[in-house]
Amino acid sequence: MQQTELSVIIVNYNGLKYLKDCFESLKEKLQGIDFEIVVADNNSTDESCNFIKQHYPEVVLIESPENLGFGRGNNLAVAYSNGKYLLLLNNDTIILDNLLPVLQKLKSDKTIGAIGIKMLDKNRMYLNSVGKFPSPANLFRIKSISRTDGVFSSGNFSEDVYEADWVGGSFIMMPKKVYEEINGFDPDYFMYVEDVDLCKKIADKGYKRLFMPNYSYIHFVGYNKSKDHLILNGYDLYIEKHFSGPAKKLSQLSLGVNKLVKKTKKMFGI
Repeated sequence: MQQTELSVIIVNYNGLKYLKDCFESLKEKLQGIDFEIVVADNNSTDESCNFIKQHYPEVVLIESPENLGFGRGNNLAVAYSNGKYLLLLNNDTIILDNLLPVLQKLKSDKTIGAIGIKMLDKNRMYLNSVGKFPSPANLFRIKSISRTDGVFSSGNFSEDVYEADWVGGSFIMMPKKVYEEINGFDPDYFMYVEDVDLCKKIADKGYKRLFMPNYSYIHFVGYNKSKDHLILNGYDLYIEKHFSGPAKKLSQLSLGVNKLVKKTKKMFGI
């Protein structure tokens, strides 16, 4: 079987209302690229699978009998993919620009391990999707793990390319060989922080993580404060996996203070 150039990897869980717009944007904005779409469905109950089979029979659909979470779902879909390069993409997204230049950038430099692009909300307002790796200093306040300095605060970018510690998991383009080299997403994460962990493993192998703000996508972000505990649990796991000695103890202390502040605010309705 001839290898495909790009495999778009989508994990779906009850995302029926988003699928048509996502698929149609891919067909339009991946012109010039030989691509396939591979969907891992996490045991949806909303007719997602029937919709895909009926309207998009060309999509490679893997139906999991259980909800594997985000990371394991991606790993499952990648195992069925045939592309030399991967685009890990959330189901609740719409691509706004042709992605051929992004793929060409990735292909032009073997030291690049991952590329992210500019994320916009449903009103096409800029959302931050680039960050710094967790440290004892920034774990006091989870928001500070995102890049909020200079242009990353305003979204008014002057450069074509920026280097980053991590790029958000709703859009990551990367070589499949790098994904395989780092063994993909860590299955211990169910949802949240697995993208930070993935980029840390890419960094540890010596590959660059780039952000290209001239290309953008809409993400109908499903996060709200009720999911704070999932993020905090994710960072607990990250600390366990990537820190040792005094740095580990300091990071756990920082995150503990963060949890206490959030608990106090919730108690007083702040």
